[in-house]
Parts: sequence; C-alpha cells; structure tokens
Amino acid sequence: MNRLPRIEQYGLIGDTQTSAHVCDDGSIDWLCLPRFDSPAVFAGLLGTQKHGSWQISPAPSADRSGPEKVTERQYRGDSLVLESVWRTPTGSARVLDFMPPRDGTPQVIRIVEGLTGDMEMVSTMRPRPGYGSVGPWIHEVGGRMVAEAGADALWLDTCVPQMEKDGVVVSTFATSAGQSVAFVLSWCPSHAGAPDVPDPEAALAETLAFWQNWTQECTYDGPYREAVIRSSIALKAMTYGPSGGIVAAPTTSLPEEIGGHRNWDYRYTWLRDASTTLAALLRTGYRQEAQAWRRWLLRAVAGDPENLQIMYGITGERDLRERELPWLPGYEGSAPVRVGNGAANQLQLDVYGEVIDTLYLAHQSGVAQCADTAVLHQRLIEHLVQRWQEPDEGIWEIRGARRHFVHSKVMAWVAVDRTIRLADAGALDMEVAPLVELRAAIHREVCDQGFDPVRNTFTQSYGSKELDAATLLIPRTGFLPPDDPRVIGTVDAVRRELSTDDGLVYRYPTWGEDTGTDGLTGDEGTFFLCAFWLVDGLALTGRLDEARALFERLLALRNDLGLLAEEYDPVQQRQLGNFPQAFSHMGLVQSALLLQQMATQSSHRHGAVAVLAPRSTSRSMCRSAADLTPQLA
Repeated sequence: MNRLPRIEQYGLIGDTQTSAHVCDDGSIDWLCLPRFDSPAVFAGLLGTQKHGSWQISPAPSADRSGPEKVTERQYRGDSLVLESVWRTPTGSARVLDFMPPRDGTPQVIRIVEGLTGDMEMVSTMRPRPGYGSVGPWIHEVGGRMVAEAGADALWLDTCVPQMEKDGVVVSTFATSAGQSVAFVLSWCPSHAGAPDVPDPEAALAETLAFWQNWTQECTYDGPYREAVIRSSIALKAMTYGPSGGIVAAPTTSLPEEIGGHRNWDYRYTWLRDASTTLAALLRTGYRQEAQAWRRWLLRAVAGDPENLQIMYGITGERDLRERELPWLPGYEGSAPVRVGNGAANQLQLDVYGEVIDTLYLAHQSGVAQCADTAVLHQRLIEHLVQRWQEPDEGIWEIRGARRHFVHSKVMAWVAVDRTIRLADAGALDMEVAPLVELRAAIHREVCDQGFDPVRNTFTQSYGSKELDAATLLIPRTGFLPPDDPRVIGTVDAVRRELSTDDGLVYRYPTWGEDTGTDGLTGDEGTFFLCAFWLVDGLALTGRLDEARALFERLLALRNDLGLLAEEYDPVQQRQLGNFPQAFSHMGLVQSALLLQQMATQSSHRHGAVAVLAPRSTSRSMCRSAADLTPQLA
C-alpha cells in the first residue's frame, strides 16, 4: 500500500505532559518522550514508518492485504481515550489507545478487545529514538522487551509472545469475542531500573475518570457544546501539567504548503497562544489552568521583563535555537524538518496586550490577586510605554524587515486599556492619568496611520496597501465599537480580498516564488483562526445568520474526531500545518461563546451598541469601546 496519510487521518492521545498521534490505519507515527519537546521516538509522521512507528491492525491474509483504515473510530465519551473498530469477514475487534495522566512514568496503553468472531492481529513496533535517527538495542530482560538507545529506554509489556527482527518488535496474536490483549509501552531513563508494569484496565478507568471529571467543570451549555467540549479537551491535552505551560501544537514541521518550506516547530509556549488559550478556558469555567499559567509566567519572565521573549520552553527555557534534521524527508517531502524556533528572539509588541488582557480576564473571573503578578504587570507596562512606537515582527512572526503592524499597535492599546481598568478597580497601584493619555495617543496614531480611507479598511501596517486578517480583532478587543463604519469596512475588505467563496480566510497575501512581506517565498493554506475571527466580525456587525452559517461550515472541516490543524487547503480540501493547533481550537471556543451571547442579545443588540459606543471624540471611543469588551467576554 502506498501510505501517505493526510494530517486529518490522525487522532490525538495524551497525558498532559506529552502526546501521540494515532493514524486511522492503527499506526502511532509521532510520539515524543518524556515531554512534548523531547526528541521523538516515533517520527514516521515526518518521513516513513521506518523512522519510527507502532502499528496494531488485522494481520494480512491470503485473500486480503489488510484493511487500509479502521471501520469506525471515536473518543469514548468526553475523554481522550480513542476507540478504533476493525471489521473483517472473520470477526471484529476494538483497539483502545490512551495515555494515563501521570506523575511519573509516561506510558502508552493499547488494549485490543475481541468483539465478534475471531481475528488475527499483529503489533509491529519500530522504535527509533532521536527523531528517527537511532536504531536502539532491543533485547529481552526478565520476559520483558526493552529498546535502549543513549539516555532512553522503552519497555514493551504484553501477555502475548514478542519477537525482534531487524530492529522491529512483532507480536502476532488472535482475538475472540470477549477476550482482550493489552500492550503497555513505558519510557524511563536507560540508567534507571525497569518501570513497574501497570494494570491496563485500572489505568483505563482512571484515565476516563480524569477526563470526565475535568469536562464536568465546563460552564458552556449552548448549541455547540459537543464541539466546545472536544476543543477544550484538545487545549487541555496541550497543557504541560507540571508547569502550566501550553504548547502551540504538539508537532513540528507539518507544512503550511505541501512540498513547501514553511515548516516550524510549535512545541513551545508562546505568550500569545497560551494567553488566548487560557482566555478560552477561563470563559468556559476553567480557572485552575489560569492559576498554573500565571505561575509559569512569573517563572519564565522572572525578574527580566525588559528582555521578554515571545515564547519559552514548556518549563520556561529561553534557549530555543532552531536547527534542521536532514535525515528526515519531511511530511510528504516537505523539507526542511526543524526543531527549535528562531522566532523566539523577535520583537512582537502584541504579546504585551494578550498577556495583560488575560491577566485582566483572570481578575474578572475571580482568580485571586497575586502581589508578584501585580509587580510583573507594572514592569511589563512600563517597558511597553518605552517601546510601543517601535516597528516589530508582529503576530505572524515575519522573517523580513520590521514594520509598524496595526495589530501590534492595537494590542499595545489593549495592554494600556486593561491596565487602566485594573488600576481603577484597585487591583494595581499605578497612576492612571498618564496611561489615559497614552491610550488616546495610540488610538489616534492607529486611526491616522493604519487606516486606508479610500478602501475604508485598516491595513496590515502603517502606509501599506496589504490587508491582514488580524485587523478583524479590532471590535473584539474594544478598540472600536462594532457599528463603527471603519470596523464594518474592514470586515468587508477582508471578506473581499483575503477570503474564499466559502468564507475561509488567508492571514495576509503571499507572493508565491517571490519574497513577500513576511520575508518568505511560497504560499500557504487558509488559516482556521482567521476564519473564526471572521465569524466574530460578522456576528458583531449584525450579520448573525451569516456568522452562524460560516461557523457551521468550519465545524464541518474538523476531522472525524473533532480536531483541527493550523490551516486548510481549499483546493485540495485537506488540513495543513501543525496538528492539532491550539489557536484553531481556541478560536472555535471563542466563536461559539460569542454566537450564543449575540443570539441572546439579538432582540436589543442595536440599541445596546448605540448606548455603549458613542463616537463623539477619540477619548470617548476608547472609553466606550473598552466598556464593550467585558460584555462580549
């Protein structure tokens, strides 16, 4: 079989410290141990199964080469336990894949359950530590199979015979109705003793209970609850439990264009991504994650906010130097494969706004005040005051010349605005008058230099003609009220120039073989988050039916397990980019919440906006637009 699985053919399992990608042919093709950012022990996702994989599927027979895909699959209830059912002419079986949330040894557990008849099954594990570069020493120790390479040891336990040949561990076994066979893969340092063998059934019960207890905290009960719950689980799965850091995605180098070179490592904690993810979780009732992230923020930034990085490692590491792995050919030949991320040292002024906005939301949501956070907040705003007029690399992390990005300036306004609100509420001890003047000054500059009056739209940067989907956030942030003609014009311009006929949205124009404004050649797919921003823009500007229709089209683009990558190719009709993507699932949750609120308010929305958003002076716009935000949160 010519095996080229699409990104959407993968499901996710995880233990809130790392995760694995399970294809619908029964193969785990991506697993980093013991953390999200550790080297992969299965890296077939970025090459072939020979770069590391573990497949459990029906054994081939004389008249059948083996099913290419499972017959059906789903998550069990509101959990991250993946159920895959295989059906053949002789019988059927179910495979349960999960990773128990843990304090110690990371484990992948695969339980094969016979459902009907009899089936021959085969487990084929190819461990290849070091991102597929190392052939381990595989041997038997006390009846247990272990693969050792350098610092890593992988222990595979099962009740059926195992055989090793040419670096592959194979088990062929039969299943019958009512019988089960379990496989447990455990990681530990190679110098340590052998890990304990768990009870797979007990681990399954504990894993189900963990996820079911967590999802019961969700306060959203609207028409899109299934999608919100599934996205919330995905966001929780991308949270590194011991530290509170949140990865942007659990993969590296899944391409934004098949065969292209826009391939980046997302297994780190971006201040922007983590902040907006926490905002989505807070708005659905999850406060514990916000407290953990706040502690992570204090440790990561430490006493050095003047040298704020836009991203850190999941436990606050600062050195994220980017390098390439030439032995991996890349997903469908999309090279290079990169680990580390060179954008870590960019200047992105918008992160101040996202971080401070989330701290404000945490305060509004009842998260207890913290004196250390207040000190950090004050130092961040003092630093922003000194730097907000500089050009930067912006939200999309361009690798070309710095610009005065409109979105960056709007988010600088947000940082100042939320600081004023917290000071007015007594949560910050800061002098407000200079900040009020600064807020008005930023607002005037953006409206004067970042707006194209001929096309009636905000642009990507000062003086540019290019558009940027990030300007769709202007009404959501409270920078301008939704009924402002400039907001409506911006929404319409993005629909006209950056959107497909189906409402999918590109981030900004790319230039193919020529170098674009982002300093890169090549193109990319439409960006799921930007399409959710368009949903919000349509809803806020009074087009609720259109917003709801677009939202439901986006839901239909999720894979069969409710997961979204970073981007979507509307021509080849497939997902692109790292998977699953926190940004995409955060956008889904935020849009679902907004649609519910706007539907509730639809009978009197126009009158409410008129009261909340007078447009007499620049300062009154700032004040009234700011008042709008908590209503929409």
